[in-house]
Amino acid sequence: MVHHLAKNNSLVNTWINELRDTTLQTDRLRFRKNLERIGEVIAYEISKTMPYQTTAIQTPLGIHQGASLSHEPVIATIFRAGFPLFQGVLNYFDKADCAFIAAYRKHHADGSFNIQQDYVTCPNLEGRTLIIADPMLATGASLIMALEELFEYGKPLAVHIVVTIACTEGIAILRNRYPDFTIWAADIDEELTAKGYIVPGLGDAGDLCFGTKLQM
Repeated sequence: MVHHLAKNNSLVNTWINELRDTTLQTDRLRFRKNLERIGEVIAYEISKTMPYQTTAIQTPLGIHQGASLSHEPVIATIFRAGFPLFQGVLNYFDKADCAFIAAYRKHHADGSFNIQQDYVTCPNLEGRTLIIADPMLATGASLIMALEELFEYGKPLAVHIVVTIACTEGIAILRNRYPDFTIWAADIDEELTAKGYIVPGLGDAGDLCFGTKLQM
C-alpha cells in the first residue's frame, strides 16, 4: 500500500514546498525542521495501524481501561540524510528501539554508481514493527540493500517505509520486491534521471541538512 500525503491538502504541502524551494533551502534549520515535521505526521498515521492492548490505568479517582501499543516499534534510518526525518518519527514513538545503517552512493567516471554499505546496528526485529525513514526514494537500491541487512535480525510483523519525496519508478521497484510493505510518501514525482536523481525532487537532502558532502 502507498500513502501519498500531498494528495490531500494539509500543512504537509506547505512543508514540502519549502523543502523544494531553492530560495529557502539555504536555511538549514528550516529544512531539517520540515523533514522532522513530516516524520511526526507520518508517525502518527502509522500509530493508527499498529496493534493495541487494553491497559488498566490507575487515576486519582479510579481505574481507567485504556489502549496502549502491544509493542514498541524499531525505527531505522540511513546515515546521514535520514536523521531529521528519523527524529520526527522518534519524537512520537519515543520509547522505540533504533537501528542505523551507514550507506552511500559511490559514483564512477562513466556516470554509474554502486551502493556502498559499511555499517549496520539493529535490535531484534522478530515480531515487531519496523519503520525505516529515508528522505528520498529514487531507485530504491540503497533502501533494498538496507532492508536485506536488517532482516538478518529477525522477521518483522510489519514494515513501513517513510520517505519525503519518492518517484514512481522507485515505488514500483520496491513494491515488486516487497508487496506487503507500506510506503508513506509526503509527495511523489514522476521522473528519474539516468543518474538516479528525482525530478523535480529537492536536490541532495544530506547536503541541504548538513552542508558539504562528507568525505568517505
